[in-house]
Amino acid sequence: MSKGTPISPSLMASKPSPAKAADAVDTVDSASAVLGPNRVVEPTEMTGSEAIVRSLEELGVDDVFGLPGGAILPTYDPLMASKINHVLVRHEQGAGHAAQGYAMVTGRVGVCIATSGPGATNLVTAIADAHMDSVPLVAITGQVSSSVIGSDAFQEADIVGITMPITKHSFLVTKAEDIPRTLAEAFHLASTGRPGPVLVDITKDAQQAKTMFSWPPKVDLPGYRPVTRGHSKQVREAAKLIAASSKPVLYVGGGVIKAHASKELLALAEATGAPVVTTLTARGAFPDSHPQHVGMPGMHGGVAAVTALQQADLLITLGARFDDRVTGVLSSFAPNAKVIHADIDPAEISKNRSADVPIVGSVKEIIPELTEAVRASESTPDLEAWWSFLRKLRQDYPLGWTEPEDGLLAPQHVIERIGELTGPEGVYVAGVGQHQMWAAQFIKYERPGAWLNSAGLGTMGYSVPAAMGAKVGNPDRVVWAIDGDGCFQMTNQELATCALNNIPIKVAVINNSSLGMVRQWQTLFYDGRYSNTDLHTGHETVRIPDFVKLGEAYGCASFRVERPEEVDAVIEKALEINDRPVVIDFVVSPNAMVWPMVPAGVSNDLIQVARNSTPDWEEED
Repeated sequence: MSKGTPISPSLMASKPSPAKAADAVDTVDSASAVLGPNRVVEPTEMTGSEAIVRSLEELGVDDVFGLPGGAILPTYDPLMASKINHVLVRHEQGAGHAAQGYAMVTGRVGVCIATSGPGATNLVTAIADAHMDSVPLVAITGQVSSSVIGSDAFQEADIVGITMPITKHSFLVTKAEDIPRTLAEAFHLASTGRPGPVLVDITKDAQQAKTMFSWPPKVDLPGYRPVTRGHSKQVREAAKLIAASSKPVLYVGGGVIKAHASKELLALAEATGAPVVTTLTARGAFPDSHPQHVGMPGMHGGVAAVTALQQADLLITLGARFDDRVTGVLSSFAPNAKVIHADIDPAEISKNRSADVPIVGSVKEIIPELTEAVRASESTPDLEAWWSFLRKLRQDYPLGWTEPEDGLLAPQHVIERIGELTGPEGVYVAGVGQHQMWAAQFIKYERPGAWLNSAGLGTMGYSVPAAMGAKVGNPDRVVWAIDGDGCFQMTNQELATCALNNIPIKVAVINNSSLGMVRQWQTLFYDGRYSNTDLHTGHETVRIPDFVKLGEAYGCASFRVERPEEVDAVIEKALEINDRPVVIDFVVSPNAMVWPMVPAGVSNDLIQVARNSTPDWEEED
């Protein structure tokens, strides 16, 4: 079939919520949200492939990332004559992550293109990643001709079935006349409500067939009406809880960044006077330099942030989902706190933690109403004792590190200096592992869109292609890919794409010759039995690969740093090079660990600031 009613679970409020969508006032207009004030295109005959390209142009797409193959080849022909900038990647996973990075820095839908079979399945990791982190993405794949679907034809894979659990919806298009409407609906789904990925699989015969193209098409998605405005009664109830609290915390998730609600958050924080914690996906939603910011919570969060949530009597939860990496053992998380939970996705409300005041809607609209209600409140809570407690925690347990005893670089120092020398206007894109946590901890984030990482799925290989996409989307900013030597070897082929397309990203390889985070767990929980985590086993004196030579082979300016006194000079040199990508091999100690840490399976109360060291703090009266 060419189009079906969206049936993906994430499209439906499958779990009843205390606040029903019917209680809210506003929903998204399904036609105007994505099509906007586009000009009318009178019916014109063209092929389905030409309709794909023309639809993308009418939807305002400027850049796409892709790799051609047989089933999508008809579409690559008209793409040559289009004003759309196509970036030819070296692997389809790179196209998907690049589209994610592009979407994260621009706020627009990222677009990636692949052929059928292995081309499409190579996109699956990036699609799953976008689904977990709520990134607006449209993946367009070619499919074998409709007459041979189901026959195990060459390069056939049921990509619609494969991706249904990890998309907002997956479309199969078999008729050329359905292409404009389906693409318009895909962009609408990806960019409205809770953002996320949408797949559009188009058969080869649909691409080759003739059709009458006109614009705009009618967008009709029965049952899809995302709520944007929260119920005013719930907002008033939330304001009452805030007024009655003595230990409130603003628990801020990535939804605040997705909703472009950082300015609104700042106003609410200052109106309440409450401490603010920003999760891994929310770094930059609230300025690190603001005195009310107490840090990042979670498994590797700061002591003040983790303890603030544990000791709170009220969680003002905005665009967060009570992820297990934040809560630790859920039953022991913030045991004495009431919960206000505002989220665009009704399925998230009370999914993990029951909400005392649920508010379904966009935090972009909810936060200003809540701020107004707080300001209108007759009583203001006295938070001095609460702040006194938290200030002491910040003073007693600041983030820091110990210098390695093996004489190699401290990775925390390297990453901190990258942030300090580049500044808050830079974009920092991390892979997954120790370097990701250090980048979240030791770089100061003052604005949304400065920090990109794979949080929910934890995808190794994310950094280089996502940084590439971020640089395409925001070419005037310095973009750093902060990667581990394990992650870097999964997708570094996209350096060729960067070199050939004048995408001058800067790559800092935090090279500890091992799979660092796995090694840390083996140190702590497996008595130092390093099973298959040493990347240089048997070749400790040989660099395999030599990242400097590898970078040079890809047309990059390449450097190696092994001594602390070289760190600043090489970073500064990298910042001066803007005519090609830069790769820096920072040789760091394999013994460095990420602290603080809440071990898996225990309460956040057992946070450790070093091995076998738990903070000795007392709750205030």
